[in-house]
Amino acid sequence: MTAREAELTQKLAETQQALAAALRENQLLRQKVDLLVRRVFGASSEKLDAAQLQLLLLAEAPASAEPASVAPSQAPRAPRTRQPKTPRLPDNLPVVEEVIDPEPVKAQPENWRQIGQEVTEQLDYEPGRFLKRRTVRRTFVHRTEPDSAPVTAPLPPCLQERGLAAPGLLAHVLVSKYCDHLPLYRQEQIYAQRHSLNLPRQTLARWVELAADWLTPIYEQIRTGVLAGGYVQIDETPIEYLEPGYGKTKQGYLWTVCRPRQDVFFWWNTSRAATCLDVIVPADFKGTVQCDGYAAYPCFAETRGDAIVLAGCWAHVRRGFYEAREQSPKVSGWFLRQIQNLYRIESVLRDKKAGPALREAVRAHQSRPIVERIGRALVRFRTIGRFLPQSLLGQAIKFAWGQWPALQVYLGDGRVEVDNNMVENAIRPTAIGKKNWLFVGEADAGQRGAIVYTIIECCRRRGIDPYTYLRDVLSRLPHMTNHQVPEVTPEAWAKARQPIRRAA
Repeated sequence: MTAREAELTQKLAETQQALAAALRENQLLRQKVDLLVRRVFGASSEKLDAAQLQLLLLAEAPASAEPASVAPSQAPRAPRTRQPKTPRLPDNLPVVEEVIDPEPVKAQPENWRQIGQEVTEQLDYEPGRFLKRRTVRRTFVHRTEPDSAPVTAPLPPCLQERGLAAPGLLAHVLVSKYCDHLPLYRQEQIYAQRHSLNLPRQTLARWVELAADWLTPIYEQIRTGVLAGGYVQIDETPIEYLEPGYGKTKQGYLWTVCRPRQDVFFWWNTSRAATCLDVIVPADFKGTVQCDGYAAYPCFAETRGDAIVLAGCWAHVRRGFYEAREQSPKVSGWFLRQIQNLYRIESVLRDKKAGPALREAVRAHQSRPIVERIGRALVRFRTIGRFLPQSLLGQAIKFAWGQWPALQVYLGDGRVEVDNNMVENAIRPTAIGKKNWLFVGEADAGQRGAIVYTIIECCRRRGIDPYTYLRDVLSRLPHMTNHQVPEVTPEAWAKARQPIRRAA
């Protein structure tokens, strides 16, 4: 009986251990399912107001963390200057005027004298139109020398000999696809149904290739300028491309390189490996690369030695604690409050339009103590092992600690931003586009799209109408040399037009 009792006791202990493991696994799976449901059906915004944070922090802050002091940055912000009220309708719109007179005046106008008028304005629209741009080169012979050769003016340089598309049409096709996100097959349908024009998508695709080839020197000029500052933000987004001969799609990547508050360029590659960064970032680049936690970036930095400094992104750290707020509201809420204090400091600096020197000084005085407080809390939680590594909060703590050296880089460099959001904002238009056109026609077409996306995104950052820019530049490029290309980058083009706007 004693042996039987010991055997049953051992089996009971094993069963209880298995049950406890199954319950832990079930809890982790439930957390993952809940997170997936929130990502699919919940609100995409991660914004938390003060009331939500107060609910998370009803109880005391975790004992392992030091009490959060009120940051100096929580002082009332300086009032923002009110922008002047814009007119209801722009003054530069063309006016079509219609004069309506009373019927008695029409019958006997000589008996009436005008003493005033009532004006009513409405905003109207006329659909775009196609037109034939005909160039006539007349041929002449000399009157007194009839035997001399006839004279005809030479044809001005153009994008393509005997090409059908004029610069305005090419600009419209590019803007429609890469700015308004209309796939070429939809443009083909619009031209056929609304304008009775037969423009097959194969023809439109060749025009996109033609325009991208002409815009490549401008793209290279932008790329050189972005990498010349010594500080860039890099991110990548997946885009499907069609594999010829098999009718299937493969996954490629559109890499995005951004110089904050400056230009941005895109680079297409069929891979996401660290070797892609060796092609994107030139070998002579020395400076700071801000990125997310993807493992390719540390591998790339190791190959460059001390030339590359990796800066982390606090927005990605915050996202992990935000997703774990329901599992452990007090601990997650405490971390969210500390990160919120960091962002409040950055908001004040942004409102003051602080330069790198001032940002570095304020961060050293106000942000560094908060970052150190977060670091001590991370060490404490990792030491006591209170949360399972597979849990949402455990993963958030692990990710933050793995990025810890990179997360502190922005404290000592006033040029570096607190997060990687600027480069992610540059990616968003491409995400809207790929929902419409689904995939790239071929691998080579990916880089052509990257070139056009670069031009349009740089125009957007400069407040330039991309159609006006592309039409003007595509008209001028055939007359220009390579040394004149820097004159037509979006930055130079916008500066050249500023005197014109002031004069107007």
